[in-house]
Amino acid sequence: MLADPVTIAASAPFPSLVFPITKYLGSGTERIDSGGNGFTVITNHTPLKGGGIKHYLQVVMGFNAVNPYTGLTQKLSASCSMTLVRPSFGATDATMVALAKLLSDYRDDSEVTTARLLQRQA
Repeated sequence: MLADPVTIAASAPFPSLVFPITKYLGSGTERIDSGGNGFTVITNHTPLKGGGIKHYLQVVMGFNAVNPYTGLTQKLSASCSMTLVRPSFGATDATMVALAKLLSDYRDDSEVTTARLLQRQA
């Protein structure tokens, strides 16, 4: 079990965040930022039919924004997630950690970057 709460250091543009467990979701949890900043973290671990486990992590940011077409303020959300699928054998913890690190290294590489991915570059 992860710590309760999980505290995340400030990283611009976001403040320091504290995520206590607010709900147990079968084989996972929902954590809502106790500072009222509109962030939720969902963690799930799901057994797969053919063996292995799917690990899912998602952060959701809720916010209000003015609709440019109607001029009305609407409640919206943006999210980012990561899924790790580990087979029932053959992939050690170290292998899966390295695979997750490879994904973040790829995303953060100067030839890729999150901004370029959001621009639909492939």
